[in-house]
Amino acid sequence: MTRTSLQCRECKKEYETAFKYVCDDCFGPLDVKYDFPTLTKDTFSNRQHTYWRYFELLPIENKSNIVNIGAGMTPLTKAENLGKKLGLNNLYIKNDSVNPTFSFKDRPAGVAISKAKELGLTAVGCASTGNLASATAAHAAAAGLPCHVFAPSNIEMAKITQALSYGANYIAVDGTYDDANRIAAQIGDSKGIGIVNINMRSHYVEGSKTFSYEVAEQLDWTVPDQLIVPVGSGAMLNAICKGFEELQTVSLLDDVSNMHMIAAQPHGCAPIVDAFKKNTKEVIPVENPDTVAKSLAIGDPGDGRYVLKRLEQYNGFAEECNNQEILDAILLLAQTEGIFTEPAGGVSISILQKMVEQGKIDKNDKVVCYVTGNGLKATESIMQVLTKPTVYKPNINEISAVVQ
Repeated sequence: MTRTSLQCRECKKEYETAFKYVCDDCFGPLDVKYDFPTLTKDTFSNRQHTYWRYFELLPIENKSNIVNIGAGMTPLTKAENLGKKLGLNNLYIKNDSVNPTFSFKDRPAGVAISKAKELGLTAVGCASTGNLASATAAHAAAAGLPCHVFAPSNIEMAKITQALSYGANYIAVDGTYDDANRIAAQIGDSKGIGIVNINMRSHYVEGSKTFSYEVAEQLDWTVPDQLIVPVGSGAMLNAICKGFEELQTVSLLDDVSNMHMIAAQPHGCAPIVDAFKKNTKEVIPVENPDTVAKSLAIGDPGDGRYVLKRLEQYNGFAEECNNQEILDAILLLAQTEGIFTEPAGGVSISILQKMVEQGKIDKNDKVVCYVTGNGLKATESIMQVLTKPTVYKPNINEISAVVQ
């Protein structure tokens, strides 16, 4: 069994594992610290094809508390067609659009709700731009826990429908994600509700690092040269770095210091890119995010300054793309690799193109591009760039004339 504690990211003070996420002394965020057992590559062979195969590297101390709906071990597709188009020989798409609730959020939500169960909490919830709402509600349903979702009222209808279907108490907030987040934080703390991405955040972010474990294992325990990560709050990019570092700590990977992290954000909500380009450590919030990539519309990214530290640590870059570039990239990926992503994944693909054009990626680099959500969650925005089908009478001659 893996023993865990909590450690402040800033002052390094340690605490026993508890329902706690902020340091008493300096108010820094608390991270899970592990006393890892001895592991080998064979440890994970012949295990279930979910991210729970890495149980020893995750913060649940008793397996009976795991809430597992089958997420993880998603495809790492070698993108031959897209690679050829971009002039890349080793391009891979990590496709999390095929998770049970159709986004990567099944990873952090599953770990957080398993920990909520272990801590004996009686209700859970989240602040969400859409995908986390569905992931939290689905895992809460499987755990038999009430779920409260706080989300901006203008997110995609498919995401609202999905969360409601799992039985969540859905609170649509007339405001931004940051407004919903603030309300969720206050209600979570006052009522003792485990808000997965706020007061359960220390454990929640641990789910996202399984992205690193899977990619490393799928690449036969090697480290990619370039990783393109869509960034909203910044928690996922930070967790991916932590995951690779932990694999090095337990001697499953060699030196990870040569990988390059690339933060991808949409124009209209790119505060981390702005800070990176101005070479400042201060991330200035975007008050009114305006982007087609609604799942990345987090104006005040909680892990923003930690992303900047990671970009410096791993010789990375941050870049943004506009709505048209995002929608074009969705179609490019769909029409080359048969992968249909929501706008957040379009951001990754668009920034991949820009990095190649700017000469930041070599043709022989091993490149992993993260696609984090399914296109069926955002059909309204994608239909903007598609031709509406013409309706024909069931007449063979008429239809034959338009089939070349």
